Amino acid sequence: MKDLVTYIAKSIVDHPDQVEVNEVEGERTVVYELRVAPEDMGKVIGKKGRVIHSVRAVVQAAAAKEGKRATVEILE
Repeated sequence: MKDLVTYIAKSIVDHPDQVEVNEVEGERTVVYELRVAPEDMGKVIGKKGRVIHSVRAVVQAAAAKEGKRATVEILE
């Protein structure tokens, strides 16, 4: 799953070498913390949050297939 988030993020941004994804496991949910270059923040979020919303939907669907819950958070 972490590889999926990394692949999607690197496909979107201008500086793929600065993409970092950390996996934080909670009791019920796995949170993927995404860090990108400051100038790529807008590309990852998208207009009105459409891009990050789509990324979260894909990750949630993939996690549901495995019987888990997951979300993506963008960190500065």
